[in-house]
Amino acid sequence: MSKSINAKIKDKKFLLAPGHRACAGCGQMVAARAVVEALGPDVIIANATGCLEVTTTPYPESAWGMPWIHSLFENASAIASGVRAAIDYKIKFPLLTKERGRVRSTKVVAQGGDGGTFDIGFGLISGMWERGEDIMYVCYDNEAYANTGIQASGATPWAANTTTTPAGAGKTMDAIGSHQRKKDMIAIALAHGLPYVAQTTAGYPEDIKRKIKKAREIKGPSYVQILVPCIPGWGIKPGQAVKLGKLAAQTGLYPVLEYENGKLINAMKVPQKKVVVDEYLQLQARFKHLFGKDKRGKEQIKIIQRLADKNIEKYGL
Repeated sequence: MSKSINAKIKDKKFLLAPGHRACAGCGQMVAARAVVEALGPDVIIANATGCLEVTTTPYPESAWGMPWIHSLFENASAIASGVRAAIDYKIKFPLLTKERGRVRSTKVVAQGGDGGTFDIGFGLISGMWERGEDIMYVCYDNEAYANTGIQASGATPWAANTTTTPAGAGKTMDAIGSHQRKKDMIAIALAHGLPYVAQTTAGYPEDIKRKIKKAREIKGPSYVQILVPCIPGWGIKPGQAVKLGKLAAQTGLYPVLEYENGKLINAMKVPQKKVVVDEYLQLQARFKHLFGKDKRGKEQIKIIQRLADKNIEKYGL
């Protein structure tokens, strides 16, 4: 890197600085950068263990330009609840804490991957939502435990090859890859009565920013889920994460949605010329077993297409 570029980087205040350890082209970093730019500096983040934590905070370094706390895999929401309680105390008793309104605008955010959200941290997130706390939760969904070896999570889609749902030549259903349906965290968030729930992908950074800005202004709990294509976990090229984020939405497999007070207010329409799921799946090594000579692969692609078609019908895409 040239001295002039180095000087520019040193002079600029980054909310999420370059020089982290994420893979080149990482979909999660595309999304995280959009998230922090929309949040601004007046925020406190509790971040679960996972790729985002490992790649941005190798001790004693940090890429974060705002208060940021590394929690355990399961308890980012509990840490955020504690931070929220401390801020609320300062607001309620300003004279005792020598605070006079300075903390009123500070937003508390909990972040996690799909493993820490759909699975390990699920119970604590539910409790935070039940209490109606003024905390934004952001899930970076790469559809597997990517940091620990690409194991399947509750977010892993049908027929995906992971180290715990391996595709193979066996005669059982297990040979197709994952035979579990992806958990519908959007429906679960809505069932908790959250005032704001949204879903988007790394293919649309401006949409991420718009939804994060909106969630920031919400009084009470909010949930934003972002599909973040993973370079090694999905077996894709470094320049394909944004493209795949768009294809996931355009096929209907990962709808871009927005809810306020339980009502669907926005849903990104799919193109008039149908984008079939093959266009999305065949770019990923985790689905390459579906495109061989085995007729079961074609059967699974049909199942995945039906899942996409069902979303298109359900959300009026």
